Amino acid sequence: MLVVKGMRFPIEVILVCIRWYAAYPLSCRHLEEMMEERGVSVDHSTVSRWSIRFLPLLENIFRKYKRPVGGSWRMDETYIKVKDVWKYLYRAVDKDGKTIDFLLTDKRDKAAAKRLFDKAMHASGVPEKVTMDKSNGPLP
Repeated sequence: MLVVKGMRFPIEVILVCIRWYAAYPLSCRHLEEMMEERGVSVDHSTVSRWSIRFLPLLENIFRKYKRPVGGSWRMDETYIKVKDVWKYLYRAVDKDGKTIDFLLTDKRDKAAAKRLFDKAMHASGVPEKVTMDKSNGPLP
């Protein structure tokens, strides 16, 4: 569970800021302004610290309640631009298109692909069938 003892702000304020930060393309400074409009004076660096502290904990809590995925998985990778830097996005989806897991890395290598596969199997179990995208050629 989330331990917020000794925090200056109520848990509701913290969770609203973290949710907006994670769900929408907002900066911590945008959240600072939005909370100020609602009568809550919070600094952008505080929102950033909350995100760093609580997002990994919330991910672990939410994974327990994740819906089961199908037995047939499709795995691929693509090259995307994140904050003006090109990164590799590895994805695993089931046959219904539900995201099983994803991984964002700087390099395209076997270790990253294996890391995603292990992480996905740990969270969702062993798949019956896996289809991999081979359009980009073999991994180095």
